Amino acid sequence: MTVEKIRIILKDLTLTGELFDTLTARAVAEALPIEAVPEEWGDEFYFEIPVEMPLDETAAAKVKVGDIGYWPPGNALAIFFGPTPISSGSEPVAASDVNIVGRVTGDATVLRSVKGAAKIRIEKD
Repeated sequence: MTVEKIRIILKDLTLTGELFDTLTARAVAEALPIEAVPEEWGDEFYFEIPVEMPLDETAAAKVKVGDIGYWPPGNALAIFFGPTPISSGSEPVAASDVNIVGRVTGDATVLRSVKGAAKIRIEKD
């Protein structure tokens, strides 16, 4: 299983992450680098990317802090770093199923410090 190492950059914060070896994750890797204006939904950043894929075998709505998911209805990448508006505890819950394409390899909760960022960049490391 080949893992693609990535960097996630918002303001002056750079995190490392990895994309898994799935069809959707490979499609995301092919689209890198990606720059977008991130939307926020609780402790989740999401943004449209130039990838169109259906739900796959990794699809889930219950995700973990640090998970990176692809949301097919919005052709969007989502980075989860804490509870979302529909969470009942401290774990994030996606609005609907997302394909789990990767994860932040460091402490994803530090993303709270860059809420309101005007730009996010995802690139190969």
